[in-house]
Amino acid sequence: MTIVQKIQHFLFVLVIATVITGLGNIMDGKHLLGPSMIGVFVIAGVALIGAILSFLPTLNRFPMVFWVSLVGVVMSIPGFPGSEWITKQASEVTFLACTTPVLAYAGLSLGKDLDAFRRLSWRIIPVGIAVATGTFLCASIVAEIVLHLEGTI
Repeated sequence: MTIVQKIQHFLFVLVIATVITGLGNIMDGKHLLGPSMIGVFVIAGVALIGAILSFLPTLNRFPMVFWVSLVGVVMSIPGFPGSEWITKQASEVTFLACTTPVLAYAGLSLGKDLDAFRRLSWRIIPVGIAVATGTFLCASIVAEIVLHLEGTI
């Protein structure tokens, strides 16, 4: 698959995710269509720039999430031209609206691995509970430490 085809495929998925995120953002009743869509387009633009970087031959050693995160961080640094506007527009989009397409995609991708889940049967349930519990406990411990160090609690 050529770089142009990869970008076309990514752009197709990005358009779908952008529409779902925009709709999810205005459904809470707290956000208007105009500012929501501008914020979603800003986030999609950051994702597109990061994706294009990850498809370049010399930069493809790092995963796409690295490049998208790096572009997002650099574009939100206070010294970056337009960072205040970018941050303001992106803040119009709720976190839950961004997770909706990700969770939908994860659900669809699990459907193709249904046979593997059948083979795991009941054994996946304790593993899932252990992972969720461990993640929650570790996040709680880190939050407690940080909040104590800051003097918040």
